[in-house]
Amino acid sequence: MSLRFVDLSDTLANGKCESLPYEITYLDHTQGAIQAATHFGLVPTDFPEAQAWSVEMVNLCTHSGTHVDAPYHFGPESGGKPARTVDEIPLEGCFSDGVVLDFSDREPGYLITVDDVKEALKKINYRVKPLDIVLIRTDVWKKFGQRGYQNEHPGMSEEATLWLVDQGVKMMGIDAWGWDRPFHVMAEEYRQGVKGKLWAGHFAGKIKEYCHIEKLSNHDRLPSFGFKVACFPVKIRAASAAWVRVVAILED
Repeated sequence: MSLRFVDLSDTLANGKCESLPYEITYLDHTQGAIQAATHFGLVPTDFPEAQAWSVEMVNLCTHSGTHVDAPYHFGPESGGKPARTVDEIPLEGCFSDGVVLDFSDREPGYLITVDDVKEALKKINYRVKPLDIVLIRTDVWKKFGQRGYQNEHPGMSEEATLWLVDQGVKMMGIDAWGWDRPFHVMAEEYRQGVKGKLWAGHFAGKIKEYCHIEKLSNHDRLPSFGFKVACFPVKIRAASAAWVRVVAILED
């Protein structure tokens, strides 16, 4: 048996058009020698070829790039208890069987319902089981970094999210900017008098505990099921989210 790995994470890089901008500052080996010499009372030429370490300084939000939203992101309480922060997420939910539900044919702003989820499962002849990691495919990841990509995806409804939680799912994810529909769609509906749907997919986590991953990619390289997903977040104390390298593991 051999294993094949599919990277489901977005790459952090300068120059991308992002609503949560970030910046990576690179220090090369020559600059590293200057830095090291300053720290340790040396001169750069004390190092071989006047070169030492290379380092990067990254200024970004915990919700930049591929990241896990912890229950605390949705509100101070989840299911009537204090909401867990990202460093408190149970690791058992971060490595499990994966299943892809394909909604890549839905238009931007489409609201994915319980019936949509059930139909997608019926189409692939799969029944969700506890601790499955459910991946919502939109294919919007192909536009990451382009202007306006945040407005191109369908989003999960509160009811569909809670239905998955009721099946025992603790971790979900989407290959788009957000779990809900684009904010301009929800805001316009709210202004027109449609109440209770503003960020409702996220707020489902106030009712019942769950986590989701945003800004995934490469769902089109996966089978519908029959693979594992590893998605362990960086451990940041008391944080609402953390960056994560999400990997699908398949047996060839």
